[in-house]
Amino acid sequence: MYTSDDRGILYSRSLERHLFGGQRKSDFTNVTSLRGVYLTNKLEEDGRIRTVISFDRGGQWRLMGRPENAACGDVQNCNLHIHGEHSRYNQIVPMLPLSEPSAIGLVIAHGVVGDSLSATQHPDVFISSDGGYRWRGALEGPHHYRILDSGALVVAVEAQHEGQVKTIKFSTDEGQCWKAYNFTEHPLFFAGLTSEPGTKAMNISVWGYRPEDDGQPMWVAVTIDFTSILSRQCNSQDYEEWLAHSSPGGDPETNGCVMGYKETYRRLKKSSVCRNGRDYGVRKKQSPCPCTREDYLCDYGYLRRNDSSECVRQPNTADPNPEVCLNGGDEEIQTFGYRKVPGDKCEGGFTPQPMSEIIRPCGNKLSEASPANQLSPATHFDTPREKMVLILVVAGAGFFVLVAVVSAALTVRRNRNRTPTYRFSNLRVQDEGLTPDPDGTPRGHGALFHHHNSDDVSASPCLVPTDLWSAGKGPQK
Repeated sequence: MYTSDDRGILYSRSLERHLFGGQRKSDFTNVTSLRGVYLTNKLEEDGRIRTVISFDRGGQWRLMGRPENAACGDVQNCNLHIHGEHSRYNQIVPMLPLSEPSAIGLVIAHGVVGDSLSATQHPDVFISSDGGYRWRGALEGPHHYRILDSGALVVAVEAQHEGQVKTIKFSTDEGQCWKAYNFTEHPLFFAGLTSEPGTKAMNISVWGYRPEDDGQPMWVAVTIDFTSILSRQCNSQDYEEWLAHSSPGGDPETNGCVMGYKETYRRLKKSSVCRNGRDYGVRKKQSPCPCTREDYLCDYGYLRRNDSSECVRQPNTADPNPEVCLNGGDEEIQTFGYRKVPGDKCEGGFTPQPMSEIIRPCGNKLSEASPANQLSPATHFDTPREKMVLILVVAGAGFFVLVAVVSAALTVRRNRNRTPTYRFSNLRVQDEGLTPDPDGTPRGHGALFHHHNSDDVSASPCLVPTDLWSAGKGPQK
């Protein structure tokens, strides 16, 4: 797998042995609820499938940690592994990982805990509230799930291959505590779970079918409105400031820095039982971080060694001098060994110093002639077998430099039976006397030439107040 720069032009290798199961199925997931987070599965050389996650747009990948409330037993390498498109295609899980831009940090996914991903191990539902850094087990067994009200509400229906369902589960604290509600007296064979696009809605539709006496299925859709549960509109006391990508006890200067800047979000507290509403919008503040070596890539001919962030000269480089000849003259090149990651917004801090200078001669320089007699650096003739001889004579004792063109001979062999082809992309119309010879060769006072045009991509306690249930309140259908 490769990642590009911010223009989509320059690509760098990001992850080897990325799982691709064919049928255009890839386990790659872009976590839309937090900037720069990707997760996917990697096929190890021994055949194991393991989940890796990146928090810097594919710059570095690492295994996911063990969920907070998961037991690993005797497993040595105990990590969470997420089922992706490959597993869904093989009907191991009913849904892919889910995240929404308006539900900051919230990620829901099917997974297993162990050494690697296993098709024989029963998948459960896991939830992260910080964009994938820390996970916890939420529901046992596979489920269909949706995010409502910009993350204030999460709903799920157990996936039954052959059985019927009549219960929906919901959580108001990002999956820490769940309540069950029977939405119908007559169970149905589940077919789908859908909601209004955009996660702003407070209702969900469960649809399926029931068999009739005549053997024909009767399709049923039940819409459940949760406004009676989240009846209160959230106020300023229900929200908190949250620094994304941060870790407890981190360096105040660099904690939360990704791509050279921090993002602080205003998001709902888990203990708040209220609704965001349709007018809710994500609020965030950005601030730049001081530059470090991690904000830079190694320049051409340089590399990082032994997990060090320092770029050093790469030995046995095929050509340490890059091809940068411009304008037919010598070019002085300074290399710093580093170049900033595209899109990085860091300021100050580490500043690379020049490591070497390269003086590269780029061919003969033309004499300082009058503008009418100068040829462009991009000039070349398209007629075959041309020869031009320029003899530069330098005379004097260091005081005078005499540059003279001693001879210039142009020898052309033409096939009279064929008309030569000339290409002109920038013909100056103000030149006078440009008339072609009978064979098509242009003649006149101006110099004609071709310009090249380049083409310019352990479970937490429930936080839901118990008085909601003691008062007999519940969702309406």
